[in-house]
Formats: sequence, C-alpha cells, structure tokens
Amino acid sequence: MTPSMWRGTTRSRMRAHGTKSRFSRKLASTPSTSSWASVWHWTVRSTGAYPESGQACSGFLIDWDGFRVVLDLGYAPLPRLLAHVPDADAHAVVITHEHPDHCIDLHGLFRIRRYGPATAGQVALYCPAGVLARLEGLEPDADLRSVFDVHDLPGSYQLGPFALSCRELPHIVPNVGVRLSTQTAAIAYTGDTGPDPLLAELGRNADLYIVDASDRPGESDQPVRNLLTAAEAGQWAAKAGAARLLLTHFWPGNDRQAAILAAQRAFGGEVFAAEQDLQISLATDHARSTQQRDR
Repeated sequence: MTPSMWRGTTRSRMRAHGTKSRFSRKLASTPSTSSWASVWHWTVRSTGAYPESGQACSGFLIDWDGFRVVLDLGYAPLPRLLAHVPDADAHAVVITHEHPDHCIDLHGLFRIRRYGPATAGQVALYCPAGVLARLEGLEPDADLRSVFDVHDLPGSYQLGPFALSCRELPHIVPNVGVRLSTQTAAIAYTGDTGPDPLLAELGRNADLYIVDASDRPGESDQPVRNLLTAAEAGQWAAKAGAARLLLTHFWPGNDRQAAILAAQRAFGGEVFAAEQDLQISLATDHARSTQQRDR
C-alpha cells in the first residue's frame, strides 16, 4: 500500500441518531499507528438504474478518523446524507461515472453549497469529465467550479489520509474503479462494470471491496458485458483476496439475500448487501468488523 497515512491517536465512528450524526472521539487504547475507518452506506438498499419506492441509488460515506469521503451520489441519497452530516460537509466527493444513478445528487450538493449557509472553501470533486458535463447541462448559467474543486479521473491523488488510485473498467460510458489506501488499510469500489481482469488488481487484498452486483436479467448472455452478477462479484472478490465484500447496485426488484448466497459460493469472507444506514467498521488489524443500523 502507499506510504502516506492520516495518523491519529483517536478512533472515530459515525452513528445515526434521529436526524443528526455524532462523531464520538475517544483516546485510543491502541498505538497511534492504528486508525479506525467507518464505511457507511446511508442510502436505501442501493438500487441500480433507477430508484424504487423508498429505495435510493448509490451513495457511500467513508470516515477515517473524521476525514470524510463520499463515493457516488445517485438518485436520492443526498437527503439521507444530510440527515447524518449537516450541510453534507465532506472533505472530498469521488464519482465513478456520469450515469445519473451515480452522480445526479451532485446537483443538489452544488445548490446547497452555493445558495445555503456559508461553508468553508470548495468541495474537492474527483470524477471523469462526463460528470461535470452533465451538471453543466443543469446549471448552464452558473460556474460549477465556484463550489467544486475539480480533479479529473482517472488519476492518482492524495486525499487527506488516503491515496486515491483508479482503474478504467468496462461500462457503457467511461467508468473508473477507485481504491483508497493508507499504510494499513484499503477500500476499493468498482462503480458499474463488466467482467475484467483489472477487477482483481483493483481489489487486491482490500479490507473492503464494494462491487457491482446488478444481476440485470439477461446480462450474462450479452455479447458485450457492462455489469456484473452477484456470483461474479464473489468470484472477483475471491481472486482479489479481499477480506470483506459489499454488494451494491442491485437491479430493481432483485432479492438481496439471494445475491448474498450467490456471492458466498465463490467468496469465503464476510458478504454484506448495501442497505439503509449500513455501517461497516474496519479496524486495521482485522480484529473487528461490525454492522450497525438504525432501528
């Protein structure tokens, strides 16, 4: 992994309490080289293509000792983010590709930061060029860069504690799989993708691998593949040697439990299905893995 790391003598995790979030920070009982990451999926079950009733599309929040990175903002996750992170106050936003089920709520974030209460500085936005072009079509008279500090993907960058690296993966439009690494941990996310050998490289030994599990009917019979099945997600996570697998981007109407079982046939680690307020806490020594949900 990369030599850079956001060091801290504290652990932090995000918990949902009604409509607000709390970041509890306590002195760590472990050495300062041990950090705590919370990967929080705040959307409702993460459907692909379009939202269902009560169910939003892709959106993830990663918190590493208080440094917050958002991965994708599709249809409807922004209100959930605002319920837990006032003003959607993230240090960086990373978007995998320009399809609206992965990026459309960036428009809402833009308007919050442009017209809402004053906030400090721009939002660092890492995305392929097509994402900004989509937003410009919605705001032709506004300067998007007044809110977003834009960095083109694919590319390699330092985001606070994280080294961000990318792999171009096959999809209908340019899509980048992203990997966030510190000296002691790595989280990888495919965005939308068909099968490709780079999937094993992207998720190599990741503590958590977030993988497209669309299972779109008839997808595996297509001559050109642009999405994965849940079974394939398990296979690629196994080839990568990942510790945990988080399935996401379910085709509307699909059975999440069936997807988990399909992935488990190939992958021997923990398998989760993205759902509302799922939180996976990763201790860097692999000593802990917990799931927490609002009840």
